[in-house]
Amino acid sequence: MRETPKVEGGSDVDQRRELVVEFTKMEGAGNDFVVIDNRFYRFGASELSALAKMLCDRRRMIGGDGLLALDAPDSADTHFRMRYYNADGTLGSMCGNGARCLVAFARESGIERENPSFGSDAGQVDSYLDHGTGDIGVVLPAPRDFRPDGLPPGGGGATPVGYIWTGTEHVVYEVPGILADLAVTELGRAIREDPLLAPSGANVNFVQRLADGVLVRTYEKGVEAETLACGTGAIAVAVC
Repeated sequence: MRETPKVEGGSDVDQRRELVVEFTKMEGAGNDFVVIDNRFYRFGASELSALAKMLCDRRRMIGGDGLLALDAPDSADTHFRMRYYNADGTLGSMCGNGARCLVAFARESGIERENPSFGSDAGQVDSYLDHGTGDIGVVLPAPRDFRPDGLPPGGGGATPVGYIWTGTEHVVYEVPGILADLAVTELGRAIREDPLLAPSGANVNFVQRLADGVLVRTYEKGVEAETLACGTGAIAVAVC
């Protein structure tokens, strides 16, 4: 990232100052992220937003579903602070798979707690380590604001099931046919931008029932595309 400082004394020399930003690329269940230790850089909200928009571009930069920033804790009850910005630079209140990645990053960055708790824009989050598998899990704030009615039409035969907040906004639609054949990007964008979900919009989860569970495909706001997984979306589907 470069910036051009003001040149004093009338010089027409293009003086540039370069800032090297160390990052880690991480993925959780297919969601991928650019991760930085912001305890050192101390980037503010507008700077993190600009970084996310620039670095998460899959064609011209590193690429990712979003930017995760590890910040110093903002309360005595937590060990660090999570800041998350979507690929388009908008603030994300929570990302479940991103939260798991950030816990792993925090432990590798010197936060010597096996099960750290951290603050986020969705509230306090606790974490735990499964010693059998080595997997990291998170306990998100309780889901709220469920409603089954007043949702945009689904299109493609998809039937609205419900709206719910699971750290961020989600809507769930059940699909009668084969989920693999659904035009998730087109339908998801139309639902996400519907005035009924204004002003925040929502992530859109399409679900196909199976004999022993469900299949899910998710269109994520802020990424404005289908992603390979969505942790808060999985919770939304289970609750709805």
